[in-house]
Amino acid sequence: MTLLALGINHKTAPVSLREKVTFSPDTLDRALNSLLQQPLVQGGVVLSTCNRTELYLSVEQQEGVREALVNWLCTYHGLSQDEVAKSLYWHQGNDAVNHLMRVASGLDSLVLGEPQILGQVKKAFAESQRENSLSSELERLFQKSFSVAKRVRTETEIGASAVSVAFAACTLARQIFESLADVNVMLVGAGETIELVARHLREHKVRHIMIANRSRERAQALADEVKAEVISLPDIETRLLEADIVISSTASPLPIIGKGLVERALKARRNQPMLFVDIAVPRDIEPEVGDLADAYLYSVDDLHAIIQHNLAQRQAAAVQAEHIVQQESVAFMAWLRAQGASETIRDYRAHADTIRSEMETRALASLQQGADAETVIRELAHRLTNRLIHSPTKSLQDAASQGDLERLQLLRDSLGLDQH
Repeated sequence: MTLLALGINHKTAPVSLREKVTFSPDTLDRALNSLLQQPLVQGGVVLSTCNRTELYLSVEQQEGVREALVNWLCTYHGLSQDEVAKSLYWHQGNDAVNHLMRVASGLDSLVLGEPQILGQVKKAFAESQRENSLSSELERLFQKSFSVAKRVRTETEIGASAVSVAFAACTLARQIFESLADVNVMLVGAGETIELVARHLREHKVRHIMIANRSRERAQALADEVKAEVISLPDIETRLLEADIVISSTASPLPIIGKGLVERALKARRNQPMLFVDIAVPRDIEPEVGDLADAYLYSVDDLHAIIQHNLAQRQAAAVQAEHIVQQESVAFMAWLRAQGASETIRDYRAHADTIRSEMETRALASLQQGADAETVIRELAHRLTNRLIHSPTKSLQDAASQGDLERLQLLRDSLGLDQH
């Protein structure tokens, strides 16, 4: 048995190819069943995200297994091998173990250290559990990878710093306000970036969110998800004074929030400070807002500066994380080899016990027939010795006749012939 990882990801293939080899959630059970029907496959997990499609497998170690699995993947998706082969990567044994641990820890992600991949790996594992498509070795590997990912998060700072615009905006707000739970936040826009911002804010227990958007329907869908209030863009003028934090990201060609509007809001708030984060390009908030005494304005360039600094911090943390993964993969492979040895030991003991039982039965029968006890014991010892040393003796003779000194020494060590 050997462990394998076969797949493509954002580093090896464009999205135009990645989308052709994805496994949708509603067909994953069928894919797993098909995969398990392949002659050499003993267990499998299919991980399929927007950035990667990977097969993690335990297989019988035979020639041609790689070609068979690549052929299965291409056939399943109706693709030619020429179209896919150059983008595929293949890891075996320790390399496969190391790869899965790096993936689960966010070390192989498009955004270094991002936490979402761990949830996706856990979901793929759970699906394989439901379909009974796991071998014991594969199950142990995934459980170990989850603990490694947890250790990486606990012992390094790889996930501590913001590396997306949305996350950076929320991190900035947390740095300025001691707690986000009681602040009022106004989000302007309802696109992808604002969606991410809203979810991050919800994770930080923000209870008061307004979403101002041109399309009320789109804003309402997001508002329902994060329990927010929807207002129209014209409502900003009367509701801005309620906002402690304003985060804006629209496609408007002209600023939506001007200096005069903010001045009036600050006056109504009795100059209670306001944080403005303008993620839009072109800008949604007039730059002059930043000149106001109690208004703190940050542009998308300010956020990118934060992100670059934090990426450098994550790179440093990644060195520590790689060391943890290397250490844990070595330990797992040692466990895996020990499992192989345990099986061999069980087989050897069972073989010896069969011989012992056979010789014992013969000796007892002789004694029951009245044979001399001393003669029976001597004969039992002689025959038992001959049977037990027959196979090792033959192996020693074969190694010697072939001039295989390394094997000969290994057999001597195994039989304890050089122990003093």
